[in-house]
Amino acid sequence: MEFRIVRSELAEAVAWAARVLPVRSAVPVLGGLLLDADSGRLRISGLDYEAAARIEIEADVVRPGRVLVMGRRLVDICKVLPAGTVACSVDGSRLSVVSDGARFGLSVLPFDDFPALPPLPELRGVVDAEAFAAAVGHVAVAAGRDDALPVLTGIRVAFDGESMTLAATDRYRYAVRTLGWKPQIPDASGDAVVSARRLMDIARSLARSGMVRIALDAGSIGFENGDMRITTRLLEGQLPRHDKLFALTPAAVAVTDREPLLEAVKRVAVVADGDSPLQLDFTGGSVQLRAGYEDDVASQRLPSTLEGASEMTVAFNPSYLVDALSSFDAPVVRFDLLGPGQRALLTGLVSADDMDRNPAHRHLLMSVKPLV
Repeated sequence: MEFRIVRSELAEAVAWAARVLPVRSAVPVLGGLLLDADSGRLRISGLDYEAAARIEIEADVVRPGRVLVMGRRLVDICKVLPAGTVACSVDGSRLSVVSDGARFGLSVLPFDDFPALPPLPELRGVVDAEAFAAAVGHVAVAAGRDDALPVLTGIRVAFDGESMTLAATDRYRYAVRTLGWKPQIPDASGDAVVSARRLMDIARSLARSGMVRIALDAGSIGFENGDMRITTRLLEGQLPRHDKLFALTPAAVAVTDREPLLEAVKRVAVVADGDSPLQLDFTGGSVQLRAGYEDDVASQRLPSTLEGASEMTVAFNPSYLVDALSSFDAPVVRFDLLGPGQRALLTGLVSADDMDRNPAHRHLLMSVKPLV
């Protein structure tokens, strides 16, 4: 095998395919990238037991063939190669990589134990890649981090007709985001839970690629755009339904500017040690933030409105509140409040006058015991 290619194109393609490689593996070939050159195209593939990726790019193929080499080592080499054209060729049991006088040799891995890449599941529809990546980012902050509860580390991907719903929860917070998409058939439906970490990485890698095709079957989900394809296994189980949790009636409604509130939360939370809560005291015209105990205390007052009660006090885990507020793009945030120690629903609004009760992005937080 022998081919020539521009360094930047090779480096980008190798890094994209290597994103699915395991950090450590008892099976050495699973750390490998398969390079397959033929008919002016170079296909680079990688996989582990959970995901598989393939990207195809143009190359000047002198001699067709394929080779399996250690993926992360190839990524490191591509990063330091001089700019310009890279010549790659297989000589016996070694892949030679040459660019502007710099030469590297990589040991070739055996093909026999390298699994075949799984086929793409059944195509279900297409979605705007940038909008999808943003929506995944909105909900991923609420996904769990405890691998002892695998399903809670995932994001629910559900679609019904022309609407797609993404959701994540760690039992203390619950984020939901809806967006439009184009189903393969008008009444298409599906429901799956995908690793939040993996889905975030996939969505970011495809964010600038226009429209992305989404494929789904009983055990895996796939994403494809042009010459890029990636599949990953689904998590077993289902997330708890959010419909009843999000029904907060009757509730007091507080509205304030999101960015000033976010900055104030970060500022006041400096004195909130460990699980110490950050308290919000809402009145008709302002909200006062308070945190800390005894001599180490902080507070700040901001303008806000409150309807449905003359005053309302709630407290939250500061980091959870920061995550929730940061996940919104809207300039104004609405709080639907049941009271101390109960659920609170955050919604992003275009303005204080926009009281949309069916928004695309919602974030539920459990409030905690207020400060004494």
